Amino acid sequence: MTDLGELDRGTPPGAADPVKALLHRHRELCERAVDPLEIAAGLEAHGITDRTAARFRHRTVFSLAEELYARAPRAGETARPAPAETPPGTGTGRTALFLLPVLPGALCTATVIALRQTQGQTRLHVAAAGLLAVTLALRAALRRGPLSPRAATPPRTATALWTCWLVGYALLGDGLLRTAVTGGPDGLPDGTGGGDWPLAVAPVLALALSLAPAAWTARLFGSHARRRLGSSRGLEDFAASVRPVLLGTVTLYLAALAVLLTATSALLDEPAALAETLTLGALLLLARLLTTHGFTHAPRVILALTATAQAAALAAVFAARLPGCAALATPVETLTARDPGALSTLTCGAAALVLLVHASRTLTRASAHTAPTPPEHPR
Repeated sequence: MTDLGELDRGTPPGAADPVKALLHRHRELCERAVDPLEIAAGLEAHGITDRTAARFRHRTVFSLAEELYARAPRAGETARPAPAETPPGTGTGRTALFLLPVLPGALCTATVIALRQTQGQTRLHVAAAGLLAVTLALRAALRRGPLSPRAATPPRTATALWTCWLVGYALLGDGLLRTAVTGGPDGLPDGTGGGDWPLAVAPVLALALSLAPAAWTARLFGSHARRRLGSSRGLEDFAASVRPVLLGTVTLYLAALAVLLTATSALLDEPAALAETLTLGALLLLARLLTTHGFTHAPRVILALTATAQAAALAAVFAARLPGCAALATPVETLTARDPGALSTLTCGAAALVLLVHASRTLTRASAHTAPTPPEHPR
């Protein structure tokens, strides 16, 4: 990556044509670009800001990119490359956009209904089949459409594992923590909300159903950002116009999730667990938005820290049963004295806030909404 120091060395103050030197340095970017916006995004990704553009006699990176695009040698006009996924206007694209995000929620609903109608060994078979079907549908929905990652972003198995832990904790964690604090559990969960190890099915069902609004709001966010690329005249102007849309996207998704959670809790006759589910939903949405746009490091780290904190809290409660270790459970018992869901709310809420701050800085860059960029790496 070109840093500002290198730019200074490459374009001395007295240079007669600093733009020519910049064009030479970024010749490949400028020659293969299909429009000035792609050059502007590439310059931003290399650390060139509107303030830096002043060194090249331009007020903004966008106007600098327009001059570079006009001066870049090319044999002829290059057609814009075809998009990786099918355009939404076609039948296949419409299916990917509307049907695939709905499928995990539909299969999860069918599984819950089937579990309510079965007993014993049959229930175990239904649960296993339903889990497999929902997992495959979720995988398909996340590989196509608005929530699919960029082509340059490699799959992250660790991120998927941490996500599975967080969803699993939403299903089993609060019930296990409540039982563990009182000396249990005496056995495995029996699949009911009132057993020795109660399950929270409503939050998981609501999260599965919320994949559809997550995909649709993510598409709205991406469409607005790409439109603003064409009308913005500076990076700061672009960021200022996209940031409220990002906040609106998260808010709109959380409103849809709250409605779905209220409905599933009423139908399944379970507590709503509103705070725990909304913070987890916000965390998963922000992690996916960042991953979709090529920023994979922060979501992976934050999800790992959140899952580790929840696992450590559970482990502390059980470790407190050892002789002389009773104090280990004191922080967890104090936090969850009134509501066992406070642990999930605190961990997921803090993690979601961190990712929201990170997303407000990264997803408001022009380079996040143009051609795919290589995934970021830990420093």
